[in-house]
Amino acid sequence: MRKSNRRISPNGRGAPMRADARRNYERIVATAREVFFSDGVDAPLDDIVKRAGVGAGTLYRHFPTREVLVEAVYRQEIEEIANRAYELARALSPEDAIREWFRDLIQFHIERHGLAVALKAAIDEESETFQHCKKQLREAAWALLEPAQVVGVVRADLEAVDLMRLSHGIGASAKFADEAGRDRILRVVLDGLKP
Repeated sequence: MRKSNRRISPNGRGAPMRADARRNYERIVATAREVFFSDGVDAPLDDIVKRAGVGAGTLYRHFPTREVLVEAVYRQEIEEIANRAYELARALSPEDAIREWFRDLIQFHIERHGLAVALKAAIDEESETFQHCKKQLREAAWALLEPAQVVGVVRADLEAVDLMRLSHGIGASAKFADEAGRDRILRVVLDGLKP
């Protein structure tokens, strides 16, 4: 039996995708991210079609509604944050990995906070996408937290959800601080993680 080279739709829905369909899907999501970031999640879909260089039929074949497109962009944003945690866990000491992930999250909040809030607001918190993204972040946080607990550089009573909440708090407050202020906030939080 011949093995198929087609991949399942990245949004977890539908049949496997051909390579050209996958490229179109990825181009549309990347363009939508840019458009949503610059013009908001209510930007005309025609703008996305034009900038992505695809036809309207291609857009609607992959994303029959705006909500489906917003969910795809939200998933991609969260996947990048989660993947960064795994990269850091592989590359750095447990303590350094947590610190750098928090730094990345601070940068994310400063640069993309408006987009993240708009995307999250456009998604039902009971939806499969929201639950999937929440699970991804929780697992990524555990990938950083558990090794740090094993070597004793963070408190043993911490849970992944604590890292997630702290990251949101740091990100929210960092928007209003200069670089020195952000570093102070981060040092205070990191000191609080220690046993």
